[in-house]
Amino acid sequence: MTVLVVSAVARRLDWSAPLCLIAVGVVASYVPGVPEYHLDPEVVLLGLLPPLLYSAAIQTSLVDFRKNRGAIGLMSVGLVVFTTFGVGLVAWAVIPGLPLAGGIALGAIVAPPDAVAASVVARRVGMPRKLIRLLEGESLFNDAAALVALRTAIAALAGSVSLWQVGADFFRAAIGGAVVGLVVGFAAAFVRARLNEPVLDTALSFAVPFIAYIPAEAIHGSGVLAVVIAGLILGHKAPQILSGSTRLASRLNWQTIAFLLENMVFLLIGLQLRRILSEVGESGLSLAMLVWICVAVLGATIVTRVLWMAGIGTVKRLERRLLPAKPRAKIWPWRYSAVIAWAGMRGVVTLAAAFVLPADTPQRAVLVLAAFVVVAGTLAVQGMTLPPLIRKLRLPRPDPAEDALQEAAVLHDMTRAALTRLEEIRQPDDPPEIIQRLRDRLQHRTDSAWEQLGRQSALTETPSDAYRRLRLDLLDVERRQFLKARDSGSADDEVLRKVLERLDIEESMLDRDEEEPEVEGRELRTPAATAGSCKHLAHEWVEKEPSSPDACAACIAEGTTWVHLRMCLKCGNVACCDSSPRRHATQHFHESRHPVMRSFEPGETWRWCFVDKQLG
Repeated sequence: MTVLVVSAVARRLDWSAPLCLIAVGVVASYVPGVPEYHLDPEVVLLGLLPPLLYSAAIQTSLVDFRKNRGAIGLMSVGLVVFTTFGVGLVAWAVIPGLPLAGGIALGAIVAPPDAVAASVVARRVGMPRKLIRLLEGESLFNDAAALVALRTAIAALAGSVSLWQVGADFFRAAIGGAVVGLVVGFAAAFVRARLNEPVLDTALSFAVPFIAYIPAEAIHGSGVLAVVIAGLILGHKAPQILSGSTRLASRLNWQTIAFLLENMVFLLIGLQLRRILSEVGESGLSLAMLVWICVAVLGATIVTRVLWMAGIGTVKRLERRLLPAKPRAKIWPWRYSAVIAWAGMRGVVTLAAAFVLPADTPQRAVLVLAAFVVVAGTLAVQGMTLPPLIRKLRLPRPDPAEDALQEAAVLHDMTRAALTRLEEIRQPDDPPEIIQRLRDRLQHRTDSAWEQLGRQSALTETPSDAYRRLRLDLLDVERRQFLKARDSGSADDEVLRKVLERLDIEESMLDRDEEEPEVEGRELRTPAATAGSCKHLAHEWVEKEPSSPDACAACIAEGTTWVHLRMCLKCGNVACCDSSPRRHATQHFHESRHPVMRSFEPGETWRWCFVDKQLG
């Protein structure tokens, strides 16, 4: 209940929910009567971390991960190692009596950023999606590298560890985790493809993270890596192996689980502060020394990430200058690197890993306190300043107009394929009205997507908007009548549940938001590959004078109305779109055979080839 209330209030006030939950936990730890809760690291590492990582992995695009694998590798492995040694050296220098292995253990503890905090902030303020994918990919794999480094450092505390042993541990963890993840991922996909019950499939999906994690850890591989790989495979295969209802149920269930687990852990982190401070009091260090240690470790954690990003940018630029013959990869602007460098909030894994330290570790309480300060400090300092930094640097937001354009193009291709298949499978005795109903339904879905591209027109409501408004009102009436039937007992409960399920499914299909995103002042763009595959779109058209400044002359002559306007690039004829009753733009193509038209709505420059049926 506390998690729900605090999270709801934080969202309403636009505050950081993790930071608010930590603060509430800290305050609650000093309230008389509140029991002291000991956060067992095994509860987090075995009970909470696998489902959290799996939930993030199944929502990560495997295609995007492959594209960014080089950058993700530099961040999730290279940066973790750099942070481990950088923070380790600082901790070794400032904490009295701490061996170097203990400092490196602390470095490994604070190395991995939180898997959720940065991407949540990034999405809320509109960070470019490529950066979001990089942060999410980094957070999926950096836990594995950090935990292996921590395990090696703990072994070094107990005795000597050679460089060969360190390399062998990393190799074994990577290979073992990857093999287990691949086996579990493909095996689970095989089984889930044969399950017809959403309940059984959901139950199996809950078990998959643990099925991957436990065997991988048993063979001294990386359980984290196994969970992530299994999740990536199942997320990629879900559209092929799961039904629509099963995917909907799985998506909602995992979103709920991730929300509850992530926020519950932050609350538990706050509840640990009182016990941590009581243990630190026995260390014999003064308050000033403790403050200096915590500030130094927090500063080192932040600075190492900044230095790493600056170093990568410098190396890339030097490489371009010194090796001009080498194919040049695109270098991100310094603004992108600055935001990634500042998006290093720590969370669940950091504090859980701190409690993994053996009880006989020198200055263990001080190390745990430093880890706590890093979590709270990065959430406060970086988490609260990241949004204004993104706004200050004016990073380009995802363009909702371009999203709508790409959605319309994909739906159009899907509709074409479905209509072609319909002509192949229809039989002579199929009722013509059923065939037409199927065609109309497919066409309505495509038209609805195209209509979203003309939001800057004077038209206040498109046909799809009107359909949605009227259908929602009718569904409300139907639901009230359903309630009367239920309350009167005129139908069996099983029958009523089936009827309600149909209403719910239909309502979920009316998924357009009431308020569409603003696209004013944005030029619609389309991937170059789309236009490049069509000779008509690639042609350098010299636009003619529009036949009308703001109207479809054919509609006016016939006494009809239009939804959006299109202009022929060959002759300048302005006519209405396919969502309009008369579809004069398409009619003009059939009469003139002029291949390309463009949108004639304000702020839109996209084109459409009638011959090749491609967008550009």
